Amino acid sequence: MNTILLFMKRNFKLVVLAIVLSASLLAFKALENNTSSSADPEKDKLLLELLTFVIERGHYNPVDIDDDFSKGVYKDYVEALDPSKRFFIQSDIDEFAEYETKIDDQIKNKDLTFFELTYSVYLKRMNESQKYYKEILEEPFDYTVDETINTEYEKLPYAKNSSELKERWRKQIKLSTLSSLTDKMKLEEDKLKGTDATSETEKKENKTKVDAKPKSFEELEKETRESSLKSLDDYYTFIKELDRNDWFGVFVNAVASRFDPHTNYMAPDDKERFDVSISGKFEGIGARLQKKNDLTEITELISGGPAWRGKELEPGDIVLKVAQGDQEPVDIVGMRLDNVVKKIKGPKGTEVRLTVKKVDGSIKVISLIRDMVETEETYAKSSVVERNGMKYGIIYLPKFYIDFENNDGRDAGKDVAIEVERLKAQGVKGIIMDVRDNGGGSLKTVVDITGLFIEQGPVVQIKSAGTKKEVLFDRDAKIQWDGPLVVMVNNFSASASEILAAAIQDYKRGVVLGSKQTYGKGTVQNVIDLNQFVRGNTLGDLGALKTTTQKFYRINGGSTQLEGVSSDVVMPDRYSYIDIGERDLDNAMPWSKIDEAQYSVWNKQINFEKAIENSKNRMAGDEHFQLIDKSAKWTKVRRDAVVYSLKLDAFLAEQKAVEEQGKVFKPITDYKNDLLFKAIPEDEVVMKKDESFKEKRERWFESLSKDIYVEEALNVLDDLQAKPVVKGKVELKKKEKVVKS
Repeated sequence: MNTILLFMKRNFKLVVLAIVLSASLLAFKALENNTSSSADPEKDKLLLELLTFVIERGHYNPVDIDDDFSKGVYKDYVEALDPSKRFFIQSDIDEFAEYETKIDDQIKNKDLTFFELTYSVYLKRMNESQKYYKEILEEPFDYTVDETINTEYEKLPYAKNSSELKERWRKQIKLSTLSSLTDKMKLEEDKLKGTDATSETEKKENKTKVDAKPKSFEELEKETRESSLKSLDDYYTFIKELDRNDWFGVFVNAVASRFDPHTNYMAPDDKERFDVSISGKFEGIGARLQKKNDLTEITELISGGPAWRGKELEPGDIVLKVAQGDQEPVDIVGMRLDNVVKKIKGPKGTEVRLTVKKVDGSIKVISLIRDMVETEETYAKSSVVERNGMKYGIIYLPKFYIDFENNDGRDAGKDVAIEVERLKAQGVKGIIMDVRDNGGGSLKTVVDITGLFIEQGPVVQIKSAGTKKEVLFDRDAKIQWDGPLVVMVNNFSASASEILAAAIQDYKRGVVLGSKQTYGKGTVQNVIDLNQFVRGNTLGDLGALKTTTQKFYRINGGSTQLEGVSSDVVMPDRYSYIDIGERDLDNAMPWSKIDEAQYSVWNKQINFEKAIENSKNRMAGDEHFQLIDKSAKWTKVRRDAVVYSLKLDAFLAEQKAVEEQGKVFKPITDYKNDLLFKAIPEDEVVMKKDESFKEKRERWFESLSKDIYVEEALNVLDDLQAKPVVKGKVELKKKEKVVKS
């Protein structure tokens, strides 16, 4: 789970910390006449020393760097290098094991012996393994042999020698090709029956082709090996692009993450990507790239960006050269993708010229002026739906984004406020805040968003190590939306999402609906630029450290750490019986509790408890939700399966049994709620001008129309509608008349 940190824009304690660290770290003076290279042990030593120094003094609850710490680093690092145990052999592990309890001492002494050893052995084994798969894929597999493979790699021993390791590779590749082979065989079978997804035009054309006849088993088997060879070649091309700095970053993060799962080192490129993620924007041309062998391909143009506006670039174009303005173009064929991106991105207003091979094969030089590019899918969006004569709104927030560099820039708080006003203008009677799969983001924005739905009062409590708690308030007495409210969450709603859900739940301001509990991340991280602590730095950019500095607590005093937020209405989903969340990490920080803040429960929702009771009753009697629960149990069984047959007949039988069982759950994917979700007027204007924006919105509307969870959220909004009491009886809602013209 890649949770996003919570920020405190202004935190006096951290400012003091930075001053203290700055004063202490004057000793970290970069070596003179040194350059930043891909292999610079002195830079690595400085980075390791700097990192542990900052963590030990800035972390909320730093652990001791001792033998137990060393064992944890050793385990995490070796697993990160070789998770499926297909590179190292037992003799390598025996050699590494000498350092299992010495890494703590090496960190303190700036000794890189363990890293150097593992790095050299890893490169050697990587080169050897490339020969393994090439040899294995030269000859057809014999799928009549009765053999199995165990994919529970964590519990498997390491291979005793190279021949045993090669055998492990053979079985892993055979499983992959066997899976592809059975898929291809089924596709050929469907073509014969005329039940495949091929279009009618293609079917008619195929009838006239000589090669339209079904492919033989031998042809299909060969195709699967060729496909597997290409995939592995692509993987090794990517691996070979990684340099020593990348692998040292893996080691450094094994050290950092032992303090807690959310403390990690960010190399300069990682820091840049993180900044883009949290702000939702960057300076460049607005194109997404991917590597295809030695070539760089355009995969998508971002709506509104220079490349999209210019209408000359298109997905599928291959970038051959990059020039800065009228300078000499640089050939980027074979260049690492990160370095290609660096050359194409640049400050707003500057020119970049791309030499591209167009989809039609022509070569063209395209000039683009870089600009600020906003990744639209990062931002909040809303939709309107009407049912039973009532109009409701849904706001989807993928993350709690903010631009720390520009107070006038977009942030989630301001954008959600805008969406609420737009929905109010449409006359909605209830709002759904959808933060499913939202991993978190800015603390400031979640306080602002919660404030849209409450009069004023505390939103979240923050505690640093050894200090009194700090309560963050919504101090604006204005309520932007005082009507019925539902907050939708799931297992992957984390951090800021949990603060929002917890506050809404504690105030009883709205109904929290979703998974049994949210992710359970109740800690606050801050990003610390490591370069600020080095005087006279000639070693190059040292990157940044994201470290846990605080814990946050609900206004009722409880922590969301490990426990998350329990939904008011628990809805079954595919992960109901699978362990997912902070509680499943071996070095997660513990749950704790502090005294509650002073707050008043919302008393304007007279039928709050009844709405929850009604929803639970619907859930218990709904066949579709019962089927989802049954599917979740089956998913748990399938996930726990670790042994697979590599014999074709047996594998086909296993897959057929899975397929037959899967048919029982087909109504889940086929479900459609028959609700029509529409764009708000402001978005309709953009949709008319921007085909890409229109396509993304329409895909979202379609997904909402197949979402049974959203449908139940609308049911809850129905139940939350105020029903005034008349003469001791509840007056039923009158449906609005629908006038047809």
